Amino acid sequence: MRQWGDQSGPRTLAPLLRERCDGLLRWSGFGRTLVLRRVAAAALVGLAAVLALAPGQAPSTGDTVVVAARDLTPGTVLEASELTLRALPAPSVPDGTARSPTAVLGRTLAAPVRRGEPLTDVRLTGSDLARTVTTNPDAVSVPLRLADPGVAALLHPGAAVDVVTVGERRDEPVVLARGARVLAVLEAGTHAEERDGKLVLVALDPVAATRVAAASISQTLSVTVH
Repeated sequence: MRQWGDQSGPRTLAPLLRERCDGLLRWSGFGRTLVLRRVAAAALVGLAAVLALAPGQAPSTGDTVVVAARDLTPGTVLEASELTLRALPAPSVPDGTARSPTAVLGRTLAAPVRRGEPLTDVRLTGSDLARTVTTNPDAVSVPLRLADPGVAALLHPGAAVDVVTVGERRDEPVVLARGARVLAVLEAGTHAEERDGKLVLVALDPVAATRVAAASISQTLSVTVH
């Protein structure tokens, strides 16, 4: 028989329930904190992804390059109003991209350029383009005025053509250059002296270029397409 005040017997139910409830509450608080931290981390990752993909977000740092301010067509002589500067990540900048507007002002486009596209050397007429297209380090670009617009309409950049004229006898064709590469086909201008036909730029070696340029002074030139 238990004596009054004897503590060796079984514990009452109330203290046991209170201890278990306290433990459960402590565990629940820790669990809630862990879950909230994971939710917050996931939300931050999602927000970062949304910001990275958001349109119109220009990088605040990077390489400053020259880009087209609007869509431009071949034959456009570049003016300041057609150019703008933009910062691009260094790995995204193409080789040969202009870094200053003064490097391209007054140059003529050899190919279409979309708004926002960086201006590179292969988009501009000149010897740089001729050397790139032909892989000949001595190649130069030569302008040809074609009187027949139908022939010019068949040409496109990269096409291989022979440059021909007529000899002393009008029925004798003379080949001035073979395998010339078309760099650009430029639309006829608005001035009277520019309405004689489209201007075609071709890449030639220096010897053939001199021969073609001399013939163009006094003779009518045409091309045959390979």
